[in-house]
Amino acid sequence: MARLVLKFGGTSVATIERIRNVARHVEREVKAGHQVAVVVSAMSGTTNQLVTWVKEASEFYDPREYDAVVASGEQITSGLLAIVLQSIGIKARSWQGWQIPLNTDDSHGAASIQDFTGDRLIAGMDSGEVAVIAGFQGVASNERIATLGRGGSDTSAVAIAAAVKADRCDIYTDVDGVYTTDPRVVAKAQRIERIAYEEMLEMASLGAKVLQVRSVEMAMVHRVPVYVRSSFDAPDASNWNGTLVCDEDEIMESQVVTGIAFSKDEAKITLVQVADKPGVAAKVFGPLADASINVDMIVQNVSSDGKTTDMTFTVPAAEFARAMDVLTKAKSEIGYGELRGDKDVVKVSCIGVGMRTHAGVAVKMFKALAERGINIQAITTSEIKISILIEAAYTELAVRTLHTLYDLDKV
Repeated sequence: MARLVLKFGGTSVATIERIRNVARHVEREVKAGHQVAVVVSAMSGTTNQLVTWVKEASEFYDPREYDAVVASGEQITSGLLAIVLQSIGIKARSWQGWQIPLNTDDSHGAASIQDFTGDRLIAGMDSGEVAVIAGFQGVASNERIATLGRGGSDTSAVAIAAAVKADRCDIYTDVDGVYTTDPRVVAKAQRIERIAYEEMLEMASLGAKVLQVRSVEMAMVHRVPVYVRSSFDAPDASNWNGTLVCDEDEIMESQVVTGIAFSKDEAKITLVQVADKPGVAAKVFGPLADASINVDMIVQNVSSDGKTTDMTFTVPAAEFARAMDVLTKAKSEIGYGELRGDKDVVKVSCIGVGMRTHAGVAVKMFKALAERGINIQAITTSEIKISILIEAAYTELAVRTLHTLYDLDKV
């Protein structure tokens, strides 16, 4: 007997019929003798509708009341699933985040889980009861409901799995696992059977949309095995496909490069003729930090006379206009000649723990892209990833080239 946490997203619970399908997945695990907790998202489209109503009610709203409204979507789903489970003879009850409790900080609308306990859930599961938990929410120190931000139900599920010491956390989505890259871009993209926590974290943060970044971080910290599978596979299927996210030492053989991720949510900013002297970087990035604008890739080119430098960096596309405004206002303090911006860029990344022990991965990448006339505008690296910034028009060509280059077409 295993203790499992199953998480179902919005598309998996979009209608009552789909909720019945979820119930059949739960029933399969219960009949196999497992203890089960289920974490659910709001029905597809519900959260967007709730957010719209809040904004229609007032342009300036209390974030605590915002959370009270938007958290109701998951509460509805948890109640409906509990009802359906009861109707097919399975003992079940719904739980809200504050009842467990999942304790969060006070950042309403984008709260972070601070601590949790699974004692109450474990007691129910030991008695044969299925816990049906509203994802995306916890309770802040002010005893108010606090939501975890978009994709927060994945984080809820992993936290619950850690709290109840689950053997595994199964994340059910509308795809049957994690792929070497987006199958819509590369037809030969392959499903990955096992992927290390670090690789999954890099892929999630660099553009892959299968798992939410914070959920992977939590899984890695608490060593929770996460299995990504499709809720649209038949509940009684004998052969399941999916991807296990686990410790690196649980993977028998690994590729040098495990996957190719890309993000179109990038914008490039260049400051031309910045004085090349100590402290200038702080003058550039200080105002951006004060405005809570994250900077990613940074490239600095010193002029031949050594007196000035051109500084290029990237920011999220959604923050581009605000970043340009911040830097324009800080021009006299920074002392640059010209400010340039470009939103027509994309970040492409190669990820793999095998990079730690293989030399020449980057050179191979750069040569292949050069042969196809793709210019690299910026580069960042870590032990297990290489990211480049290129013109957006070359996205598909670059991804396909790299996918073939690192033998991912035939994994």
